[in-house]
Amino acid sequence: MTGPWAVGTRPLPARSEPSAPDERDADGYADLAGYASIGNGRTVALVARDGRIDWLPLPNLDSPPAFGALLDAELGGHIALRPDRPFTVTRRYREGSDVLETTFRTDRGVARVVDGLTIGLSGQLPWNELARRIEGVEGEVSFTAEVAPGTLLRTASPWVSRTVHGPVLRVDGLTLGVRTLGEASTEILADRVLARYRTSPGSTHLLAVVASDHEPLTLPDARLIDDRLSLTERVRGEWSSSFDYRGPHADQVRTSALILRQLIFRPTGAIAAAATTSLPESLTVAKNWDYRFSWIRDTAFTLSALYQFGVREETHAAMSRMLSQIGGFARELVVLAGLDGNDPGDGVHEHDVPGWRNSRPVVTGNRATGQLQLGVYGDLFTIVGEYVDHGNVLDDDTARLMGDVANQAADHWRIPDSGIWELPEIRQYTTSKLGCWQALDRAVRLADAGQITGEVDRWRTAMEDIREWVETECWSEDLGAYEFFPGSGRLDASILLHAISGFDRGERMRSTLDALVDRLGSGPHLYRFSGADEEEGAFVACGFWLVAAFVHTGQIDRASELMDALVDACPNDVGVLAEMIDPASGAAVGNLPQALSHLALINAGLTIAAARR
Repeated sequence: MTGPWAVGTRPLPARSEPSAPDERDADGYADLAGYASIGNGRTVALVARDGRIDWLPLPNLDSPPAFGALLDAELGGHIALRPDRPFTVTRRYREGSDVLETTFRTDRGVARVVDGLTIGLSGQLPWNELARRIEGVEGEVSFTAEVAPGTLLRTASPWVSRTVHGPVLRVDGLTLGVRTLGEASTEILADRVLARYRTSPGSTHLLAVVASDHEPLTLPDARLIDDRLSLTERVRGEWSSSFDYRGPHADQVRTSALILRQLIFRPTGAIAAAATTSLPESLTVAKNWDYRFSWIRDTAFTLSALYQFGVREETHAAMSRMLSQIGGFARELVVLAGLDGNDPGDGVHEHDVPGWRNSRPVVTGNRATGQLQLGVYGDLFTIVGEYVDHGNVLDDDTARLMGDVANQAADHWRIPDSGIWELPEIRQYTTSKLGCWQALDRAVRLADAGQITGEVDRWRTAMEDIREWVETECWSEDLGAYEFFPGSGRLDASILLHAISGFDRGERMRSTLDALVDRLGSGPHLYRFSGADEEEGAFVACGFWLVAAFVHTGQIDRASELMDALVDACPNDVGVLAEMIDPASGAAVGNLPQALSHLALINAGLTIAAARR
């Protein structure tokens, strides 16, 4: 890639050629960019390039990690599976699915490991089941596996009991069974189980871990688990083939959709912002957050993308869950909720755990609980509007609720808030006001369509007031751009969302885009706001938001060139996106896989495709 979006980061390994696995540091931590994710609609596992699973919360994504070496290499726990001799690695997701295939090559042979968190014939299993199939390809490859539960953020001690059905691992209320298939030798230690395999051409082995929480444990036959791994791959493939996308970077867009699906918590339909907690956004200041919650913003963006793919089941479930969330709390609109739909709790709790590469703190909970974020009004109304646009009808309760929310937006738009970035400084953030404008714009459209009732004239008047205020107070002639907040002299990349929303797609917005590229850009990447480059990585979603903003301001060639550069630079070898990226090194930064990053990529592709049509 040449021109204004030349990528100045290290080249990624070629996806079709074997490469040496990323080395772990002296403490045992792997690079964040080396993780692939697998999921079952209830939890997510992260698999490093050397075959070790370093993250698997059980029974649910927001539970403490039974296998949490990602944050505690010494005591966090892991499920290792790797050749005994030096090896190179090629990885991919199996065709159309998020079942992971890792090919290991040694000087004596080639073998594949196929990883999945399985489902059953009727969908979600009542227990969690990890399957790791080992397939012999050429020669012989000897593998050693280690199932070593951790200490649940140093709050419990794992131990092994011997039963007539084999070894069972226990930690707090979790019960974990280890199942094997094919010739394997096992060794039972005090707090872990080892297994050894030797492959030959055409051979099949299996390592499986079955988990229950505070209930009896079923121990399925290993052949049934292997069959369910094949079923999981087939069902995922059928899901991804059910939507039609013919825009740019189709493989990456489909992969992002599948990874996004991993973050949908199927028991409630909630959408997690990311699969992890406490992966640092900065190595200079403490910016470690727990993203295993459901934000209205992320839900809105997710449903928007899935609607455009024609996905119905997940969108309806998530929509119902979101409306229940906002109607079940106080009259004031909430920002986030737990994956179970309940109040997320009373703030942030720190744990005595070192964190990834000793980047304390390790936290559960999120400080955004209870924050005022006016932009959420626009997020909510956008997705309700799309729900109606795709042939659905609001019920009476939802219609009344949305009228009340529109009134809140009209009432509250003048109030300072924490903004989209959830900052501790309460300000009159420009994009917060525009979130209210977006909500009222969509509310008027819904009223005109006969879907909601309310004080429509008042909503129109408030829209005009917001527009006048933003155009008068938030435009900086010195910057040639909309400011972060009036008088700040700073920029905020979230203004890109309001080229997308339609607030401004004219000369002022085009000038703002140029200012963002000039002042917040690094290669194809964008930092979130002025000064962010001093302490954190570039925000992956912002780059893809810029792609969509270029399209909406009539700059499609510029958008396409940027899209190419970002897809070359941001995803790892299997297409996983983190929250941020270090433009200098290409290193992944922050929690992963990050829903907002994948959503922004998907939306950028869809926007380019629509413009080309």
